[in-house]
Amino acid sequence: MTHHHPANADRAAPRPFGRLLTAMVTPFTPDGSLDLDGAARLAGYLVDEQGNDALVVNGTTGESPTTTDAEKELLIRTVVEAVGDRAQVVAGVGTNDTRHTIELTGAAEKAGAHGLLVVTPYYNKPPQAGLVRHFTEVADATALPVMLYDIPHRSGVPIATETLLRLADHQRIVAVKDAKSDLVASSVVTARTGLAFYSGEDALALPALAVGGVGLVGTSTHLTGAPTKQMIEAYDRGDIAEALALHRRLLPLFTGIFRTQGAILVKAALAAQGLPAGPVRPPLVEVTSDEMAQLRADCAAAGLELP
Repeated sequence: MTHHHPANADRAAPRPFGRLLTAMVTPFTPDGSLDLDGAARLAGYLVDEQGNDALVVNGTTGESPTTTDAEKELLIRTVVEAVGDRAQVVAGVGTNDTRHTIELTGAAEKAGAHGLLVVTPYYNKPPQAGLVRHFTEVADATALPVMLYDIPHRSGVPIATETLLRLADHQRIVAVKDAKSDLVASSVVTARTGLAFYSGEDALALPALAVGGVGLVGTSTHLTGAPTKQMIEAYDRGDIAEALALHRRLLPLFTGIFRTQGAILVKAALAAQGLPAGPVRPPLVEVTSDEMAQLRADCAAAGLELP
């Protein structure tokens, strides 16, 4: 099979999008409309203060299910304008309709995105042959590098190991956001392809590095970006004790940010710090006082005081 490249396993893993990416929330104004000024300020904060090498816009944490195509395009333009000279902007374009995803891909490219995040089509549960067709047609339709997003607990379908080995042949499919919680499968794919694996689960960022991963696409990293990047860098230089100490320190937020729903708690935490966030759009709901108290406790446990 031509798609196995064991030679790649001997080299340092490529990092097409750097080490640390945050799946950025989409700030809204109090009435729920798009806050582009807030998006520009938040992007600057995430890159300049939290050390992100790249930002994902229009991901699930960005409430992509409830933003329009026009809003998505404006958001990409705004974030590229704000930080595109010093960080990559990766646009979420995945839907459960291949034709619509290709339309979003074209719009993201025109808007200046540096890469694409393409999630497994959700809800309609395509077979693996359908996934190959979907991802291949999208990658064929763009000049940008593509990160596949494997998250079966949201999409309903895993990207099988054999499917990933096949897709690795495509010159523009360069990375995977891996939220499958299957480090054995991840190990096999990183051993046999040149795909850059980014953990899609904050709490698995460190163990993913041990099996050939290259970084994290995070959610709690809106708050923990700088020490999370330190953790990855410590592992890279062989300082395993330091990496483990940071993993343990940050674990309460790596997990706690998902106690209700990532976007809800991130927005609550950002608002508490006076950073742009605003409300969430239905069907999401605002944080409860109990959830906020728990979030403060999780932050404190990770050494981070919320004002």
